[in-house]
Amino acid sequence: MLPASGTAASSAMDWQGRAQFTVFDSDYGDGERFRTLLQRWRDDGARPARLHYIALHASPLPGFRRIPQMDAGVTLDLLCAPLDEALAQLDARLDAITLHAIAGTSFARALARLAAPGARLTASALTTAQAHTLGGAGFACTSGPDGTLRAVFTTRKPPSPWMRTPEPQRRAIVLGAGIAGAAACERLCARGWHVTLVERHAQAASEASGNQAGIYMPLLSQDDNVMTRLSRAAFLYALAYWDTLGGIGPGARIHGAACGVLQLARGAQHAGVQRAIAERHGYPSEYAQWLEEGPASALLGSAAPDGAWLFRQAGWAQPASVCAAMLDACGSRLVRRFGAGSVRLVHGAGQWSALDASGTLVASAPVVIVANGTGARHLAQTDALPLASVRGQVTYLAEGALPALPFVLCREAYLTPAVKGWHSLGASYDADPDPALRQASQLENLVKIGSMLDNPALGGAAPLAGRVGFRCVAPDRLPLVGALPQQDDGARIERLRQVPRQNGLYGLLGYASRGLAWAPLAAELLASQLDGEPLPLEAELAAALDPARFLVRARRRL
Repeated sequence: MLPASGTAASSAMDWQGRAQFTVFDSDYGDGERFRTLLQRWRDDGARPARLHYIALHASPLPGFRRIPQMDAGVTLDLLCAPLDEALAQLDARLDAITLHAIAGTSFARALARLAAPGARLTASALTTAQAHTLGGAGFACTSGPDGTLRAVFTTRKPPSPWMRTPEPQRRAIVLGAGIAGAAACERLCARGWHVTLVERHAQAASEASGNQAGIYMPLLSQDDNVMTRLSRAAFLYALAYWDTLGGIGPGARIHGAACGVLQLARGAQHAGVQRAIAERHGYPSEYAQWLEEGPASALLGSAAPDGAWLFRQAGWAQPASVCAAMLDACGSRLVRRFGAGSVRLVHGAGQWSALDASGTLVASAPVVIVANGTGARHLAQTDALPLASVRGQVTYLAEGALPALPFVLCREAYLTPAVKGWHSLGASYDADPDPALRQASQLENLVKIGSMLDNPALGGAAPLAGRVGFRCVAPDRLPLVGALPQQDDGARIERLRQVPRQNGLYGLLGYASRGLAWAPLAAELLASQLDGEPLPLEAELAAALDPARFLVRARRRL
């Protein structure tokens, strides 16, 4: 428990013998209470394996933000939202609660929903009415001579329907060694899981993650919709997460550059919408800055008549190097089974088995995570998911054939700075299965980039060079993260919790063209679900990624 005075955090007896311990603080302040508790956790030989610290925090960027820590057993979640809103969206089981001066009384019932049996609460500057409401919600309260209220949550209650039971056997198979599968391996191994990675190719990042360069950047919208909120959370998490792996840039573990991304407006009408977004949300300039024609043109070195967004923290990375960094971080808990070819899954006696084309066992475990992109369309357990395979051709142009821009340029397409002598342009969005490079897709890429650079004749005679990959795309363009649905009798379904799930089968799919930014947070979300931990996203956003959402939408119409 955290005393309201900000002195030493909970004693060893508060968390002794527990697998995890979760703290909620209604005001992060300068972070001193967190740092004090973290040091006590480090010094205590009887500490829980996992420490979760969740706190309200004032920030210009709204929403929940998980900040990776160098201590693998620690998570820090900062919630930029009013107290009642944050508690309504929080998916966690709280063991210790600290409240500072707060308004209203509705928080009491919300805390009772989240509190674990025996949870300790400390509060300062509460009114008599607030203390009375806490008592009515199940907290046995006492007041000290200094006015500090202390309470223990005593009400016995059944687990809430949204509470997840941790997987008892921490062994998993991950299908696919691209960006999604590699992130899953790292997030599970960091929690002590033993993972077997099964890849049909001889090496990692051989499919959509095999491009020379991919870009990472946030999305913006006027109404701050679900896609925008998820994009913001994933983008910020990825930046911090990569730092824990050794960073990105020259001499760093990950090959790439946080060089910034300049996103040009598509015309005068589009520019007006972007200007309204900038005025409404007032983003910090390091996150997103709207540039009018003059500054945008000066930065680009050619005409940008409709202005542009500058994302200073964004950039490009080589997906294969990101995969390598994540897999190397897994250490001895990871077993790699590469070159397995196409596999099928069989379930029996509480175990999943991955069998190759000859029927030979490749791996077995109680949990399988399907993270093989478009390959999921060919598994019996996942072929009913509404996933499409979308062809994307990237064009490579030799260094010197284009302006030497120090940042990534994008609008309908993207252009990276030269990487090992080559610029990457693209990628096309084609609805066909042709794996070969073709001139029509190259011309499409060149026309789009030429329009952005005000150079219509760009690359007319450029040699055909590049790479074709296939994106895994869901109808709503959002990833699928979580337990995979089971086909049933076709009855009407109103809510996600009513959907039957396939025992021990989970998905990390549908990253479309945003795998670099999506993969770390999606894997963290799934690992948190598997271990029954606090989720790193608002409950509403986690539900938006649930693989069963399409089934619910279809069955509601029955």
